[in-house]
Amino acid sequence: CCNVSKHCCSILHVSIGFLQNIHCILFCTLNTHRIDMEKLLGGQIGLEDFIFAHTKGLKKEVDVFKAEDALGLTITDNGAGFAFIKRIKENSIIDRVKVILVGDHIESINGQGVVGCRHYEVAKMLKELPKGQTFTLKLVETTKAFEAIEPRSRGARPGGEAKIGTGRGTLRLRSKGPATVEELPTEFEEKAIAKVDDLLESYMGIRDTELAATMVEVGKDKKNPDEFAVALDEALGDFAFPDEFVFDIWGAIGDAKKGRL
Repeated sequence: CCNVSKHCCSILHVSIGFLQNIHCILFCTLNTHRIDMEKLLGGQIGLEDFIFAHTKGLKKEVDVFKAEDALGLTITDNGAGFAFIKRIKENSIIDRVKVILVGDHIESINGQGVVGCRHYEVAKMLKELPKGQTFTLKLVETTKAFEAIEPRSRGARPGGEAKIGTGRGTLRLRSKGPATVEELPTEFEEKAIAKVDDLLESYMGIRDTELAATMVEVGKDKKNPDEFAVALDEALGDFAFPDEFVFDIWGAIGDAKKGRL
């Protein structure tokens, strides 16, 4: 059978595994067994990609004193109700609490459960915590049982990093509708998505390439910022993005179109 069929069969086996172990899987990474939050499984899977599941480990309850407005962490989620710490800024409040790690699942904030919340909702809750007070995080650490395992490479040089998934085809998974094989984003779209993702982190303390891709898709054929703002509100009105942020997104898309990124 063709590569696409083989890959779909592989995904079917993975899906069955998910159904059997969904209670203990926190998130999945593409093409690496390591807890690398830059390689989280999103909505697109290359036809030759490998998927690694990461499961629940040690539970932790940590008291944190909010001495500054910024905690110094970036939040992401797996799209299924689990929010994670994706990045910790060096010398920040969170960085000084050494038991808090990249990859930790945030289970509750001050006793309020956040399972089922999107990452931007969790980020907002953390941002709104009063300065000068202590708050409590309940966290679940990601297991490191597979740290010693290396994925098989295909013709990789000894000591070199395996380059998996070189094809241009992408299997795109959606919460609604069938999976489809599509072309990867163009160079303009890749640069615009990366810049918009950076802006999301700067404004909201989150990174979400799927959200960034949606925003670029909405704006790439718009002629002015007002037209873009209306279309963005129709597509993503629940986010209630501030005007300044929308204007910066429009500028990033324009810079990518003109090759300035």
